[in-house]
Amino acid sequence: MPRNDQVTRQWHLLRRLEGSTGATIQELADSLPRELPKHLRTIRRDLAALEAAGFPLLTERTEGQVRWRLMDGYRRIPAIAFSPTELMALTFSRDLLKPLDGTQIKGALDSALDKAATALPPQGQGYVRQLRGFFSVGLGSHKLYRQHQETIDRITDAIAHLRTLQMRYYAASRNATTRREVDPYRLWYAGGALYLIAYCHLRRQVRLFAVDRIRSLTVTDRPYQIPLGFDVETYVQDALVVMTGRPVTVELLFGKSAAPWVRDRVWHPSQTLTPLRGGRLRMTLSVADTPELVGWILSFGGKVRVLEPAALAARVQDEARRILSGTLA
Repeated sequence: MPRNDQVTRQWHLLRRLEGSTGATIQELADSLPRELPKHLRTIRRDLAALEAAGFPLLTERTEGQVRWRLMDGYRRIPAIAFSPTELMALTFSRDLLKPLDGTQIKGALDSALDKAATALPPQGQGYVRQLRGFFSVGLGSHKLYRQHQETIDRITDAIAHLRTLQMRYYAASRNATTRREVDPYRLWYAGGALYLIAYCHLRRQVRLFAVDRIRSLTVTDRPYQIPLGFDVETYVQDALVVMTGRPVTVELLFGKSAAPWVRDRVWHPSQTLTPLRGGRLRMTLSVADTPELVGWILSFGGKVRVLEPAALAARVQDEARRILSGTLA
């Protein structure tokens, strides 16, 4: 039996045992996912292993049936109101913020998770380490922010106290550094990078600023207010990944080889998918019309065709021709 099956099965058993009424051996077996072994003898061995790991399991006889459950007071630890499996799940989450290593945000998370882990018995902490042996987080491409700790700390302080920021900002698209005054609304992590969503007094609109391109930053004494009705989630909803802009309705046709992969992912909340004859797939979505959109379409190579709008199809074709010719923009 694969080791991962054993650990996964014990995880599911713990989740079931956190219920207030507990469960019989048969109920525990029935609660397991279809792909995991459900032999009653195996379940009993799992329960013995959990007891050995320090989880306080009790048995009670009710209406002629033996029910297993976690000891009262352990299912929900009063100090932090987390169940054992919630504590274990939290220990995995620190991997999601690895790009922020060295910053106050990541340091605070590590400290909180370390405190949460101490609520488990020593054997239980060993069980958490065992679980990490089969669950890991792949971050893909991302930036590192250790050297930007001071900038991030000043931004979070300004957001907390609603204070305007003065900064020197490098705009990569224009290869120029300008002075800005901004009202910081929120730090936003997306696409492997950290951004500041803020009202720019120079441009007189809400803009997105890459934190790693902020060359210097000062927190002023001037207060500001976020306009009533402004919603950050609405502001970024049209972005395919990060870039915002004029929304456009896009219709794409994917070939048979790409359709299964495309169908299994949520690329944007607005997407609708329509299976077509021959295994092809049509996607319709409403996203910001930006260079980011063109790059995303090109990432599918010859497995996709832009049906609408015609202007977008032309830009994709121009970019493909530029790639073929070796011409750099």
